[in-house]
Amino acid sequence: MGNRPHILIVGGGYVGLYTALQLQKRLSRGEADITVVDPQAHMTYQPFLPEAAAGSVEPRHVVVPLRRTLKHCRVITGSVTAVDHARKVASVLPFEAHPERIDYDILVMAAGSVARTLPIPGLAEVGIGFKTIGEAIYLRNRVLSRLDVAASLSGEDPETQAQRRRALTFTFIGGGYAGIEALAELEDMARYACRRYYRTLDAGSMRWVLVEATGRILPEVGVAMGAYTARELVRRGMDVRLNTKVNSMVGGHVVLSDGDEYDCDTIVWTAGVKANPLLTHTDLPLDSKGRLECTAELQVRGVADAWGAGDCAAVPDLTSSDPEATCGPSAQHAVRQARQLGDNIAQVLRGGRPSAYRHKYVGSVASLGLYKGVAEVYGVKLTGFPAWFMHRTYHMSRVPTFNRKVRVLADWTLAFLFRRDVISLGQLQHPREEFQEAAR
Repeated sequence: MGNRPHILIVGGGYVGLYTALQLQKRLSRGEADITVVDPQAHMTYQPFLPEAAAGSVEPRHVVVPLRRTLKHCRVITGSVTAVDHARKVASVLPFEAHPERIDYDILVMAAGSVARTLPIPGLAEVGIGFKTIGEAIYLRNRVLSRLDVAASLSGEDPETQAQRRRALTFTFIGGGYAGIEALAELEDMARYACRRYYRTLDAGSMRWVLVEATGRILPEVGVAMGAYTARELVRRGMDVRLNTKVNSMVGGHVVLSDGDEYDCDTIVWTAGVKANPLLTHTDLPLDSKGRLECTAELQVRGVADAWGAGDCAAVPDLTSSDPEATCGPSAQHAVRQARQLGDNIAQVLRGGRPSAYRHKYVGSVASLGLYKGVAEVYGVKLTGFPAWFMHRTYHMSRVPTFNRKVRVLADWTLAFLFRRDVISLGQLQHPREEFQEAAR
């Protein structure tokens, strides 16, 4: 690599991708070498996962291929297992290859977050996450396959009735963005499927349960809009349980803290995120929540040549009156911080000074199913179709690359002109099962 500085970006999500894109834009080809390491060969635009699960967007269009997009970077599909910043060396385990050590000059920690779980009996065995495109596809197939099971069951005996109720019960744990949008989009899809294609099923026989440990949902859109969302979900027949926890879900038998118990085939866990555990295998300073301690300039506090942003970083919120406040783990912050981070690294490489990250809060939007939504933008509260349209417009402007924007727009146009595609491709989960059976 010669005398050019080597920039190592750990993670290819929001922060990793946008930082690399900004560096490609700001730096000439000979100014620095850039390496991006991520376990996946793509970046996932997570706000579109609910629509991908509901069939409104083609799953492939929700992801951005790193190699195609980062043409001037080296992309390694693998995991960073440890970082020794004092020696400026990272340990990397490439996909299906031998471990290697990568020397660098500048480190960007963009490892993101993982699902925040709790020691609830049965969670690891039956819970389904909702952070990756694979989980979104699996959940879509799961919901539709449960409708298939319920529609195929005949008989009025108690055992058959209990099996049908279990198949038609869907539980979502966590009332933030991911949980509410996934719940609302999938319920909307399942209701449409029952009405159109499952003539033996009554949409009213489905049970959709939302369990939230606090007293409100969607805190990102404010108290009034969160309350509206709860009322809207209840109006659609959903069971919203606030101030409630799940005590157990062993074998799909859900036990709630309010005393209710029921059997359920589909349990989705969306109860928040935590910083990537990789950070504990570095010599970088961490706060009490396991996040990188960063300055407003996105530099790791007290450490030279190390930067961080996004869900894995505790970045001061300069717009808050609380001096201890940090930016929350959201896509809005991640994208904006990444662009600032790319600019700051370019400025420092050229002898300049980095600028502080200061965001201007515009508002929040959320989809509640096809043509339904909730939003609070610049203090203006919107519901229904206007909020849904704003949700789509905003995320269309934020999804990376012109290629993906066009493909998503085409998906929406086709979905508007034709009926929903509600087929289950359950064989994707076990593609070799039939062949293995034939080969025995």
